[in-house]
Amino acid sequence: MLKEYEISGEKVFLIRNFVEVRIPKGHYEKLIRRHPKEYIISLAEPRRVLSHVTKRNLVFVTKESGIPLLGHAAFGLIDRGTNLIQVRPVTGCNLNCIFCSVDEGRESKTRVTDYVVEPDYLAAELAELAAFKGKGVEAHIDGQGEPLIYPYMEELLSAISEIKEIDVVSIQTNGVVLNEEKIEMLEKYVTRINLSISTLNAEKAEKLYGVRYPLEKVMENARMIAESKMDLLIAPVWVPGFNDEEMERIIQFALDIGAGKRHPPLGIQKYIPYKTGRKLKKVISFRDFYATLKKWEEEYGVKLVLNPKDFGMGKRERYPSPIRKGEVYRSRILAEGRMRGEMIAAVKGRAVTVLTNKGIGEGVKFRIIRDKDGIYLAEEL
Repeated sequence: MLKEYEISGEKVFLIRNFVEVRIPKGHYEKLIRRHPKEYIISLAEPRRVLSHVTKRNLVFVTKESGIPLLGHAAFGLIDRGTNLIQVRPVTGCNLNCIFCSVDEGRESKTRVTDYVVEPDYLAAELAELAAFKGKGVEAHIDGQGEPLIYPYMEELLSAISEIKEIDVVSIQTNGVVLNEEKIEMLEKYVTRINLSISTLNAEKAEKLYGVRYPLEKVMENARMIAESKMDLLIAPVWVPGFNDEEMERIIQFALDIGAGKRHPPLGIQKYIPYKTGRKLKKVISFRDFYATLKKWEEEYGVKLVLNPKDFGMGKRERYPSPIRKGEVYRSRILAEGRMRGEMIAAVKGRAVTVLTNKGIGEGVKFRIIRDKDGIYLAEEL
């Protein structure tokens, strides 16, 4: 669970292969004469806490931090008015996809901070939200990046399994960090895995994912998931000009390995250029996208044009929001924001992203300029 080494004049402690605690070597050598390692790792200053995956500053979101788990898009819980609750325990990604909608990965030009949520805190807040929703809730573990880099996944899943209102637990993943042992662990708790495979060609994979990509390993992981008690949905992103001819190969692969035991086996996604994501020149229209999916449905005898009802999703009352667009508040900055020029404050039990250059601990006055889906953005006044 704990590794230690030295690099670039720093003593580095690596916890669960995810959290890096970096302390200047000279400072560490003085401290170790008087304090145990546990004290130094937890409390020593100066120190840097980074994500081992992205090398970005890492914020621990705990109950004691004062950072709420509702209100932010990157971590915590998101309720969009259905029986599905998005559960986001971590940020950061081990890939650098050229089509990434949130500009994730170590090569990101916009993301400057990562977050990891304490599992008991996340499960307790999820239990409260699920109780409000009632029976038949799906907990969907996803995020801005790769959820399975989360170092406390088994602890989180075990706690979720105790929430009586949750009938379905699903996870979104690129599959790279999976292996037989991890799949066996997930099988104890998870109902469905949504596996993102966007090509079956190794050369194209490196272009699409921006890293050396273990294609054969991911394909084997897909086979193991299909053979497990879990359902498998293969979810490629169709990126025009890069993997057009790969879509039919992926359809056939999903059918061959037996994906979709209870629900549709495929969820082909359209590449969409988002404001803060990575943008490519070629974009297919929605009309052409769905027309092609319908053609493939007829050719392969498989449902590809999906709707929420295919997965048991339905509308449910939204968790009450105490904050409205246009309202003005004063609060204290609790943490750095996801992107430059953003900081996080708390108001009425909600996390609010504030566009400001003020530092942690400073007071700030702001106006709410976005409140959609209970995700709040504010500008400093």
